[in-house]
Amino acid sequence: MRRNRILLGIGMMALLAGCHRGMTAPNPPPQPSLPEQSKAEKAQNAADVHTRLAQHYIEIGNLQGALEKIKIAVTEDPQFVPAQTVMAYIYERINDMPNAEAHYRRAVELQPDKGDTNNNLGQFLCRIGKTQAAMPYFAKALADPFYKTPDMAWTNEGICQLQAGDRAGAEASLRKAVQLNPNNANALLQLAHVLYLNQDYFRASAFLQRLDGLGQFNADSLKLGYDIESRLGNKDAAQNYSKRLLSQFPDSEQAQALNQSVRP
Repeated sequence: MRRNRILLGIGMMALLAGCHRGMTAPNPPPQPSLPEQSKAEKAQNAADVHTRLAQHYIEIGNLQGALEKIKIAVTEDPQFVPAQTVMAYIYERINDMPNAEAHYRRAVELQPDKGDTNNNLGQFLCRIGKTQAAMPYFAKALADPFYKTPDMAWTNEGICQLQAGDRAGAEASLRKAVQLNPNNANALLQLAHVLYLNQDYFRASAFLQRLDGLGQFNADSLKLGYDIESRLGNKDAAQNYSKRLLSQFPDSEQAQALNQSVRP
């Protein structure tokens, strides 16, 4: 009987051992694998890196280095719009206008409904004297409901209209820019300039004072301030603008023009 119990115990131990050998440990849950970057994503990332490097070179004044980097960016991903835009800007800076225009236009082809790309092309065309060709691009920029800075397109359109001799259109566009962004320094300056040309000196002075209050004056605004206040007969205000221009921008064309205008 005792022997049977011993055998039974041994048999039970063998059975348990067999069960343990037959059981397998549960597999750990599969770890989520990170998706591999597609070829297009890798190309865009490489283009982005070289575009940022090109922008850095622009900031430190190394246009040759910037051009080398942006060429790599465009080679990596010809459809990367920031690279096309930076390349256009660099070509414009080195006075290669045909290539600049080609890349501004390529950016618009890639993003035909975007405010930024259309505004950039319109502004460039205006700078090179193609004022009529520029106008539709400002309209397309302003048609983009997601465009974050429409006041810039209104400002550029106003400048282009003034360049084309359309003072009324320029004043209307620049007023819209100022309404959208009262701190748009360029719009305030250009609007004061248009009003000065229209001999509306009082309102021109008011807009220039708003600009001066922003602390964003330059040689153009100081010379314009001198001219406006002189027309209004405000000698003290005119003299104040004159002193600031001659002390802060003594080598500017505006300072030289002022010196010539006040010579006996």
